[in-house]
Amino acid sequence: MDETLTPEWISADLVDLLTLREVEHGVYEGDSSPQPGGHVFGGQVMGQAVSAVGRTAPEGRAIHSMYSYFLAPGDPAHPIRFSVEPLRDGGSFSVRRVLATQPGPGGEERTILAMTASFQEQQSGIEHQERAPEAPDPEGLLTTAEVLDGIDHPTARYWATQRPIDIRHVTDPIYLRPDPGSTEGEAQMVWMRTLAPVSAAPLLHDAILAFASDYTPFEPILRRQGLSWMTPGMRMATINHAIWWHRHVRADEWLLYVQRSPSASGGRGLTHGQIFDRAGDLVATVTQEGMIRIKS
Repeated sequence: MDETLTPEWISADLVDLLTLREVEHGVYEGDSSPQPGGHVFGGQVMGQAVSAVGRTAPEGRAIHSMYSYFLAPGDPAHPIRFSVEPLRDGGSFSVRRVLATQPGPGGEERTILAMTASFQEQQSGIEHQERAPEAPDPEGLLTTAEVLDGIDHPTARYWATQRPIDIRHVTDPIYLRPDPGSTEGEAQMVWMRTLAPVSAAPLLHDAILAFASDYTPFEPILRRQGLSWMTPGMRMATINHAIWWHRHVRADEWLLYVQRSPSASGGRGLTHGQIFDRAGDLVATVTQEGMIRIKS
């Protein structure tokens, strides 16, 4: 491992990645973090889009929902441009649309992600919530580096040494092999947080949560199908991803991500996820639909 890649450096680099440059009014630009295989991580584009739309929302209004469509793969060789369109500013809510674009193969501008997001000023009202299921404390679980120790594969090395989110599986990891004990309806659970504490505005913590929420939604689908990340001939791509923020939290504190896959059909799989804080409060709900194809 490069000795400069400390948890503190990696976490600070994530904040820098999600802190966009304003190139003109309502238009922002960001770079990409190198990934194995030369692709752009979808969670990065979502997190940057959350950062972009949040910078145009009225002061005092925080994001409470967003819906993203992934339209084309990103190219890490080019910056990503985020153009924000205000759709509505009401008495309590604001709605924004953002298009993430890059030059296409022929030089033409193409959209790689489209997101609509809604913001709300802090208000009191009715309350109820589901509570977190029982789960062992994250401190006693294996880190990704420990699970993948000795695996000589570019993706395994990246996940073990450079991924900015510390992900610890409560249910057996399926990086290398299927989960032999998985049963229908069983939830996958992982703890997650940034590798080190980060100093960032609340909007950036919301952006980091969006970033982190995209790492594991395929796994409940793979579990139900008896597959793993190493299944030969498998191709996966996110189609759409939605998040509802119920409460706003710091992304550098442990969050329990509980996920199930209620359906897979037509080469598409759906995952429903709930994110709880350490106190057991439900802080966010996530849904994702992805494409999964396996060459015979």
